[in-house]
Amino acid sequence: MKVVLTLVLLTRFNFGFGQEKFDFAVVEKFQKEINAEYADAKTSPLLPEDLAHFKTLDFYPINEKAFVVAQFIRTEDERPFVMPTSGPKKPLYVKYGEAHFQLEGKELKLNIYRNIELSKKEEYKDYLFLPFSDLTSGKESYIGGKYIDLKIPSGNTIAIDFNLSYNPYCAYSHKYSCPKVPLENDLAVEIKAGVKKFHD
Repeated sequence: MKVVLTLVLLTRFNFGFGQEKFDFAVVEKFQKEINAEYADAKTSPLLPEDLAHFKTLDFYPINEKAFVVAQFIRTEDERPFVMPTSGPKKPLYVKYGEAHFQLEGKELKLNIYRNIELSKKEEYKDYLFLPFSDLTSGKESYIGGKYIDLKIPSGNTIAIDFNLSYNPYCAYSHKYSCPKVPLENDLAVEIKAGVKKFHD
């Protein structure tokens, strides 16, 4: 079976890029379009038996509190590294910066990464990758964590909308090779936002 690295899953949608405040319509559009992608046999990561019965992904209720504007600290002189994946792929990433923010009354930090090969392509030169897991992982949400697509900010803040978080393709089929969430991006809070796990 062809192994596909799921690092460009939703980059073409550009959801939430450059947002400064929460926008309910942006999340609704995200949900509508990811459902359309998963329902289309040409673009769906679903197994044939799942696609045959697919109607919609299971989302948490849209949660305005899951939108944060984080302090963004660009980290200099980082060395590229091979990010572990669930398959044979060995993609090179570099830590691009850190997002510092408050959520559920806690001070939190997430590392944000840049894919080396992807950044060489003009359409993805500003693309950043945010993988994370939290206390819902393995319970209500996918055990392997979730992803958020971001773009390089122009200033020292970056908007993160966890309502736009989605599962790796590995949550739907074993044939994909997906980046694993680094341990430093495992958050000790419940983030009830975005796509829930696919199977109970």
